[in-house]
Amino acid sequence: MKFEDIPITSLIPQRPPFVMVDRVLSCNPADAVTEFTVREDNIFLDDNLLAPAGMIENMAQACAARMGCINRQNNESIKLGFIGDIRDCQILRQPRCHEILITHVHIVEEVFNLTLASVTTMVGNETIASARVKIALTDLEAKDI
Repeated sequence: MKFEDIPITSLIPQRPPFVMVDRVLSCNPADAVTEFTVREDNIFLDDNLLAPAGMIENMAQACAARMGCINRQNNESIKLGFIGDIRDCQILRQPRCHEILITHVHIVEEVFNLTLASVTTMVGNETIASARVKIALTDLEAKDI
C-alpha cells in the first residue's frame, strides 16, 4: 500500500484548520513516519515559528495516522483516541514557517486500548523534538464526532 497517496483526513479524526500531518510516508504495526510542512496559515504559528503546542499536536497526530493506517489495512473504521500522557518531552527548537517536519513514531508497548510511543520530530537530519506519548484509543468512530 502506498501510504503517501492516502488523503490524511481519511486516516485521522482531525479536520482543518487543526490538521498537523500532511501525509504518511511509511507505516507498520511497530513504526510510522509522517511529513508535515509548516505553513503561514497554521493556527499554532507565532512570529513565524511553530509553537510547542503545535509540535506536540504533530506528534499526537503522527500516532493517530499510524493507527489510521492500521485500521485501514484491517478494513476497520478510524477510532477516536486521546492523549493520556506525555513524558520526557524535549523541544530543542521550534520549526520555522515552510520547514518540513518528519515525525518518527516507534511503538514501545501496546496493552489493551493503551499505546505508548516514542516519538521524534526532525527537520532534515536535525532532531528538534522528542517525547514519549501515551494514547488511549476509544471505541468511538471518528465519523461520529
